[in-house]
Amino acid sequence: MIAELETYQDQLLSIRQDAEGLMSGLTDEAFNRRPAPNRWSMGECFQHLNICAATLFVPGIDAAIASAKAEGLRSNGPFVYPALQRWFLHISEPPPKVRFRAPRAVHAPQTNPLADVRREFLDWQDRFAERIGQADGLDLARARARSPMPLWKWRLGAYIAIALAHERRHIWQARQVRADPRFPER
Repeated sequence: MIAELETYQDQLLSIRQDAEGLMSGLTDEAFNRRPAPNRWSMGECFQHLNICAATLFVPGIDAAIASAKAEGLRSNGPFVYPALQRWFLHISEPPPKVRFRAPRAVHAPQTNPLADVRREFLDWQDRFAERIGQADGLDLARARARSPMPLWKWRLGAYIAIALAHERRHIWQARQVRADPRFPER
């Protein structure tokens, strides 16, 4: 497997372990408790990630993979991405350096059953892992697809990296909720 993709697989495993640890031992009530009226609950953070995976990231990665295969874009790297995509990746990492308002289309419902959200999240992690495997041998810098941001096309490798950074960002956010002194233990 391409070294960059192996790194992404390792990141995905770490994300999965962090998420499972954060969600363990919670009731639905604790999982859905907002620390403040204008802040998301842990449930909203994870459900947001599920919505983004379903509507933005996995379809975009699929499109870039399909495009690369159709065009015969193959390479083992190393890969370099445009400065704007590297910058966007940098600001997507936790802790947030720049805050964005999530579009309504990716807002989560306020109440989410923990078991359902966890199951869906882990399913999306499996799907991400499949896509990373499907990208092996493809030119991660030349394969592109429309990004969730209007007018941009992201390179396949950057698309995957940004999706993983986005997950880490919201897992960091969920960890802040759980670390709040007012957070119910169960």
